[in-house]
Amino acid sequence: MAAVHWKIAGETLDLSGRAMIMGVLNVTPDSFSDGGQFVEVDKALTHALQMVAEGAQIIDIGGESTRPGAEAVDETEELRRVLPVISRLRARSDVIISIDTSKAGVARAALEAGATVVNDISGGRADGEMMSLAAESGAGFIIMHMQGTPRTMQQSPQYDDVVSEVADFFRQQYARALECGLEPMAIAFDPGIGFGKTLAHNLSLLRHLPQLRIHERPLVVGVSRKSFLGKMIDSPQLSDRSAPTVAMTALLRERGAHVLRVHDVKPNVAALRVTEALLDNAP
Repeated sequence: MAAVHWKIAGETLDLSGRAMIMGVLNVTPDSFSDGGQFVEVDKALTHALQMVAEGAQIIDIGGESTRPGAEAVDETEELRRVLPVISRLRARSDVIISIDTSKAGVARAALEAGATVVNDISGGRADGEMMSLAAESGAGFIIMHMQGTPRTMQQSPQYDDVVSEVADFFRQQYARALECGLEPMAIAFDPGIGFGKTLAHNLSLLRHLPQLRIHERPLVVGVSRKSFLGKMIDSPQLSDRSAPTVAMTALLRERGAHVLRVHDVKPNVAALRVTEALLDNAP
Protein backbone atom coordinates (compact mmCIF):
# COMPACT_ATOMS: atom_id res chain seq x y z
CA MET A 1 0.00 0.00 0.00
CA ALA A 2 1.13 3.55 -0.72
CA ALA A 3 2.10 5.87 2.11
CA VAL A 4 -0.90 7.63 3.64
CA HIS A 5 -0.62 10.60 5.97
CA TRP A 6 -3.28 12.73 7.65
CA LYS A 7 -2.43 16.09 9.22
CA ILE A 8 -4.54 17.07 12.22
CA ALA A 9 -3.88 20.25 14.19
CA GLY A 10 -0.21 20.34 13.20
CA GLU A 11 0.46 16.65 13.82
CA THR A 12 1.02 14.32 10.87
CA LEU A 13 -0.33 10.80 11.41
CA ASP A 14 1.02 7.88 9.39
CA LEU A 15 -1.88 5.59 8.47
CA SER A 16 0.08 3.53 5.95
CA GLY A 17 0.46 0.38 8.02
CA ARG A 18 -1.80 1.03 10.98
CA ALA A 19 -5.35 2.27 10.51
CA MET A 20 -7.44 4.05 13.12
CA ILE A 21 -10.70 3.24 14.85
CA MET A 22 -13.15 6.13 15.23
CA GLY A 23 -15.65 5.53 18.02
CA VAL A 24 -19.16 6.88 17.45
CA LEU A 25 -20.70 8.97 20.24
CA ASN A 26 -24.19 10.21 19.40
CA VAL A 27 -25.48 12.64 22.04
CA THR A 28 -28.90 12.65 20.42
CA PRO A 29 -32.34 11.35 21.36
CA ASP A 30 -33.07 9.90 17.92
CA SER A 31 -30.00 8.33 16.28
CA PHE A 32 -30.78 5.05 14.54
CA SER A 33 -28.88 2.62 16.77
CA ASP A 34 -28.18 4.34 20.09
CA GLY A 35 -30.53 7.31 20.22
CA GLY A 36 -31.14 8.47 23.78
CA GLN A 37 -28.46 6.32 25.41
CA PHE A 38 -25.91 9.10 25.83
CA VAL A 39 -27.89 12.34 26.04
CA GLU A 40 -26.75 12.82 29.66
CA VAL A 41 -23.26 14.29 29.82
CA ASP A 42 -22.00 11.87 32.48
CA LYS A 43 -23.14 8.83 30.48
CA ALA A 44 -21.64 10.25 27.29
CA LEU A 45 -18.30 10.92 28.98
CA THR A 46 -18.20 7.45 30.54
CA HIS A 47 -18.89 5.82 27.19
CA ALA A 48 -16.28 7.96 25.42
CA LEU A 49 -13.62 7.04 27.98
CA GLN A 50 -14.57 3.37 27.67
CA MET A 51 -14.11 3.53 23.88
CA VAL A 52 -10.71 5.16 24.38
CA ALA A 53 -9.71 2.41 26.83
CA GLU A 54 -10.79 -0.19 24.27
CA GLY A 55 -8.54 1.29 21.60
CA ALA A 56 -10.39 4.08 19.78
CA GLN A 57 -7.96 6.75 18.59
CA ILE A 58 -10.73 9.17 17.55
CA ILE A 59 -14.06 9.90 19.24
CA ASP A 60 -16.63 11.30 16.81
CA ILE A 61 -19.25 13.34 18.67
CA GLY A 62 -22.53 14.24 16.98
CA GLY A 63 -25.47 16.25 18.26
CA GLU A 64 -27.80 15.92 15.28
CA SER A 65 -29.15 12.61 14.03
CA THR A 66 -28.37 11.85 10.39
CA ARG A 67 -30.46 8.69 10.14
CA PRO A 68 -32.81 8.46 7.12
CA GLY A 69 -35.81 10.73 7.66
CA ALA A 70 -34.20 12.67 10.51
CA GLU A 71 -35.40 16.22 11.15
CA ALA A 72 -32.95 19.09 11.34
CA VAL A 73 -31.75 20.44 14.70
CA ASP A 74 -31.03 24.14 15.20
CA GLU A 75 -27.53 25.33 16.05
CA THR A 76 -28.33 26.32 19.64
CA GLU A 77 -29.64 22.86 20.50
CA GLU A 78 -26.78 21.10 18.73
CA LEU A 79 -24.27 23.18 20.71
CA ARG A 80 -26.10 22.46 23.96
CA ARG A 81 -25.73 18.74 23.31
CA VAL A 82 -22.11 18.52 22.19
CA LEU A 83 -20.08 21.23 23.92
CA PRO A 84 -20.22 19.90 27.51
CA VAL A 85 -19.17 16.45 26.32
CA ILE A 86 -16.28 17.76 24.23
CA SER A 87 -15.02 19.99 27.04
CA ARG A 88 -15.14 17.26 29.67
CA LEU A 89 -13.61 14.62 27.38
CA ARG A 90 -10.76 16.96 26.47
CA ALA A 91 -10.09 17.55 30.16
CA ARG A 92 -9.86 13.79 30.78
CA SER A 93 -8.14 12.47 27.65
CA ASP A 94 -5.78 13.46 24.84
CA VAL A 95 -7.74 11.33 22.32
CA ILE A 96 -8.48 12.98 18.98
CA ILE A 97 -11.98 14.48 19.13
CA SER A 98 -14.03 14.85 15.96
CA ILE A 99 -17.16 16.98 15.71
CA ASP A 100 -19.81 15.48 13.45
CA THR A 101 -21.61 18.54 12.10
CA SER A 102 -22.45 20.45 8.93
CA LYS A 103 -22.75 23.82 10.69
CA ALA A 104 -19.70 26.09 10.79
CA GLY A 105 -20.92 27.70 14.02
CA VAL A 106 -21.06 24.34 15.77
CA ALA A 107 -17.69 23.34 14.34
CA ARG A 108 -16.06 26.58 15.48
CA ALA A 109 -17.30 26.21 19.06
CA ALA A 110 -16.34 22.52 19.11
CA LEU A 111 -12.82 23.28 17.91
CA GLU A 112 -12.47 25.96 20.59
CA ALA A 113 -13.61 23.39 23.17
CA GLY A 114 -10.97 20.84 22.14
CA ALA A 115 -12.01 19.06 18.95
CA THR A 116 -9.40 18.87 16.18
CA VAL A 117 -11.33 17.14 13.37
CA VAL A 118 -14.49 18.25 11.55
CA ASN A 119 -16.57 15.43 10.08
CA ASP A 120 -19.03 17.03 7.65
CA ILE A 121 -21.64 14.73 6.10
CA SER A 122 -22.44 17.43 3.53
CA GLY A 123 -18.84 17.47 2.33
CA GLY A 124 -18.63 21.21 2.88
CA ARG A 125 -21.75 22.05 0.90
CA ALA A 126 -24.25 22.83 3.66
CA ASP A 127 -22.43 25.83 5.09
CA GLY A 128 -20.32 28.10 2.90
CA GLU A 129 -18.05 28.99 5.82
CA MET A 130 -17.14 25.44 6.80
CA MET A 131 -14.10 24.85 4.62
CA SER A 132 -12.59 28.25 5.40
CA LEU A 133 -13.07 27.57 9.10
CA ALA A 134 -11.32 24.22 8.81
CA ALA A 135 -8.47 25.88 6.94
CA GLU A 136 -8.05 28.63 9.54
CA SER A 137 -8.11 26.20 12.45
CA GLY A 138 -5.75 23.61 11.01
CA ALA A 139 -8.32 20.92 11.79
CA GLY A 140 -8.52 17.64 9.97
CA PHE A 141 -11.49 17.76 7.61
CA ILE A 142 -13.56 14.77 6.47
CA ILE A 143 -15.50 15.29 3.24
CA MET A 144 -18.38 12.83 3.03
CA HIS A 145 -20.59 12.09 0.03
CA MET A 146 -24.36 12.19 0.45
CA GLN A 147 -27.08 12.30 -2.17
CA GLY A 148 -29.89 14.53 -0.89
CA THR A 149 -30.36 15.28 2.81
CA PRO A 150 -30.91 12.95 5.79
CA ARG A 151 -34.62 13.68 5.52
CA THR A 152 -34.86 12.64 1.85
CA MET A 153 -31.74 10.65 0.98
CA GLN A 154 -33.24 7.15 1.06
CA GLN A 155 -36.47 7.93 -0.81
CA SER A 156 -35.16 7.01 -4.26
CA PRO A 157 -31.37 7.23 -4.63
CA GLN A 158 -30.21 6.87 -8.23
CA TYR A 159 -26.83 6.93 -10.00
CA ASP A 160 -25.60 6.11 -13.48
CA ASP A 161 -22.30 4.91 -12.01
CA VAL A 162 -22.10 5.33 -8.25
CA VAL A 163 -18.34 4.71 -8.00
CA SER A 164 -17.34 7.24 -10.65
CA GLU A 165 -19.87 9.80 -9.39
CA VAL A 166 -18.64 9.60 -5.80
CA ALA A 167 -15.01 9.81 -6.98
CA ASP A 168 -15.87 12.84 -9.12
CA PHE A 169 -17.54 14.47 -6.13
CA PHE A 170 -14.38 13.93 -4.11
CA ARG A 171 -12.27 15.56 -6.82
CA GLN A 172 -14.65 18.51 -7.03
CA GLN A 173 -14.74 19.10 -3.27
CA TYR A 174 -10.99 18.57 -2.97
CA ALA A 175 -10.42 21.39 -5.47
CA ARG A 176 -12.88 23.60 -3.62
CA ALA A 177 -11.22 22.84 -0.28
CA LEU A 178 -7.83 23.90 -1.65
CA GLU A 179 -9.39 27.12 -2.95
CA CYS A 180 -10.64 27.78 0.59
CA GLY A 181 -7.13 27.38 1.95
CA LEU A 182 -7.27 23.86 3.36
CA GLU A 183 -3.95 22.05 3.43
CA PRO A 184 -4.16 18.96 1.20
CA MET A 185 -2.84 16.65 3.93
CA ALA A 186 -5.63 17.74 6.31
CA ILE A 187 -8.33 16.31 4.04
CA ALA A 188 -9.88 12.82 4.25
CA PHE A 189 -12.80 11.35 2.31
CA ASP A 190 -15.81 9.23 3.30
CA PRO A 191 -17.99 7.58 0.61
CA GLY A 192 -21.06 7.94 2.84
CA ILE A 193 -22.27 4.36 2.99
CA GLY A 194 -26.04 4.43 3.49
CA PHE A 195 -26.33 8.15 2.78
CA GLY A 196 -28.46 8.27 -0.32
CA LYS A 197 -27.49 4.77 -1.50
CA THR A 198 -29.26 1.47 -2.03
CA LEU A 199 -27.81 -1.87 -0.97
CA ALA A 200 -26.38 -2.30 -4.48
CA HIS A 201 -24.81 1.18 -4.38
CA ASN A 202 -23.23 0.49 -0.99
CA LEU A 203 -21.76 -2.82 -2.11
CA SER A 204 -20.42 -1.34 -5.32
CA LEU A 205 -18.61 1.42 -3.42
CA LEU A 206 -17.14 -1.04 -0.92
CA ARG A 207 -16.02 -3.45 -3.65
CA HIS A 208 -14.27 -0.64 -5.50
CA LEU A 209 -12.84 1.25 -2.55
CA PRO A 210 -9.38 1.71 -4.14
CA GLN A 211 -11.00 3.67 -6.98
CA LEU A 212 -12.17 6.24 -4.44
CA ARG A 213 -8.63 7.17 -3.39
CA ILE A 214 -8.14 10.78 -4.47
CA HIS A 215 -4.70 12.42 -4.29
CA GLU A 216 -3.54 9.75 -1.80
CA ARG A 217 -5.93 11.05 0.85
CA PRO A 218 -7.15 8.77 3.66
CA LEU A 219 -10.48 6.99 3.34
CA VAL A 220 -12.87 7.04 6.28
CA VAL A 221 -15.55 4.33 6.10
CA GLY A 222 -18.56 3.83 8.36
CA VAL A 223 -20.72 0.73 7.96
CA SER A 224 -21.32 0.01 11.64
CA ARG A 225 -24.81 -1.33 12.44
CA LYS A 226 -26.24 0.09 9.19
CA SER A 227 -29.42 -1.31 7.72
CA PHE A 228 -27.80 -2.67 4.55
CA LEU A 229 -25.98 -5.21 6.75
CA GLY A 230 -29.33 -6.44 8.00
CA LYS A 231 -30.53 -6.81 4.42
CA MET A 232 -27.45 -8.85 3.54
CA ILE A 233 -28.10 -11.35 6.33
CA ASP A 234 -31.90 -11.17 6.10
CA SER A 235 -32.38 -10.02 9.68
CA PRO A 236 -34.27 -6.99 11.03
CA GLN A 237 -32.53 -7.22 14.41
CA LEU A 238 -30.05 -4.46 15.17
CA SER A 239 -28.07 -6.80 17.43
CA ASP A 240 -27.41 -9.12 14.47
CA ARG A 241 -25.38 -6.42 12.71
CA SER A 242 -22.41 -6.49 15.10
CA ALA A 243 -20.64 -9.52 13.61
CA PRO A 244 -21.07 -8.30 10.01
CA THR A 245 -19.61 -4.95 11.09
CA VAL A 246 -16.51 -6.68 12.46
CA ALA A 247 -16.16 -8.70 9.25
CA MET A 248 -16.43 -5.52 7.21
CA THR A 249 -13.74 -3.82 9.32
CA ALA A 250 -11.28 -6.57 8.42
CA LEU A 251 -12.22 -6.68 4.74
CA LEU A 252 -12.27 -2.91 4.25
CA ARG A 253 -8.89 -2.49 5.91
CA GLU A 254 -7.47 -5.00 3.44
CA ARG A 255 -9.12 -3.03 0.62
CA GLY A 256 -7.56 0.24 1.74
CA ALA A 257 -9.73 1.92 4.39
CA HIS A 258 -7.67 4.01 6.82
CA VAL A 259 -10.23 5.06 9.44
CA LEU A 260 -13.10 2.76 10.46
CA ARG A 261 -16.05 4.46 12.15
CA VAL A 262 -17.72 2.02 14.57
CA HIS A 263 -20.02 1.78 17.59
CA ASP A 264 -18.49 -1.35 19.19
CA VAL A 265 -14.84 -0.49 19.57
CA LYS A 266 -13.23 -3.54 21.19
CA PRO A 267 -14.11 -6.27 18.64
CA ASN A 268 -13.40 -3.96 15.72
CA VAL A 269 -9.97 -3.00 17.08
CA ALA A 270 -9.20 -6.71 17.37
CA ALA A 271 -10.33 -7.38 13.79
CA LEU A 272 -8.29 -4.47 12.53
CA ARG A 273 -5.06 -5.50 14.24
CA VAL A 274 -5.37 -9.15 13.19
CA THR A 275 -5.90 -8.04 9.60
CA GLU A 276 -2.92 -5.71 9.69
CA ALA A 277 -0.73 -8.49 11.05
CA LEU A 278 -1.37 -10.29 7.75
CA LEU A 279 -0.61 -7.32 5.51
CA ASP A 280 2.85 -7.01 4.01
CA ASN A 281 3.42 -3.47 5.31
CA ALA A 282 2.24 -4.09 8.87
CA PRO A 283 4.69 -2.73 11.49
